[in-house]
Amino acid sequence: MGSLIKFILNSILLGVGLAMDAFSVSIANGLNEPDMSRRKTYGIAGCYAFFQFAMPMIGWFCVHTIAEYFKVFQKFIPWIALILLLYIGIQMLREGICKIREKRAGDPQRCPCAEKTALTRKALLIQGIATSIDALSVGFTIASYGVGAALSSTLIIAAVTFVICMIGLLFGKKFGERLAEKATILGGVILIAIGIEIFVTGI
Repeated sequence: MGSLIKFILNSILLGVGLAMDAFSVSIANGLNEPDMSRRKTYGIAGCYAFFQFAMPMIGWFCVHTIAEYFKVFQKFIPWIALILLLYIGIQMLREGICKIREKRAGDPQRCPCAEKTALTRKALLIQGIATSIDALSVGFTIASYGVGAALSSTLIIAAVTFVICMIGLLFGKKFGERLAEKATILGGVILIAIGIEIFVTGI
């Protein structure tokens, strides 16, 4: 019984640690889209949870099959996360600046970025990969687990990620309504900062 509790607790703590980047990105998305529907909110949190489940399992599989090749690939993980988050973050910055300029010009309808504010499936996919790709390394952490234990651990990680990301999205939506156009710029800055943080930590 004690070992089971320890296993669950370790998985929860691992989930909290891994979910922090996704939490920050969730805040950025909430800031960017304060009128986001409840269905979309659940969908975004579910997407991050899925990737936080999948990446450690892929890492676990790689450790048990192609460990040497996987170690070489790990060097590129910080670079991949940085590039993906910079791409999305810069897009959000451009959209936010564009909207502010057009509003000051007195013709917000002219802004070509206005229709791009909402998070697209492509952007969500990129965010999901960028914020979870470092979780591949968790494959080494749970390498001693059997298939059943590894699945159970990653499912707990996914559940923790879902809850944390829901909190982040709701928090971002609440403050996004108050910040208006500036929220998109703040969201972009957050994404870029997360990308740099992952890169620096990984290197």
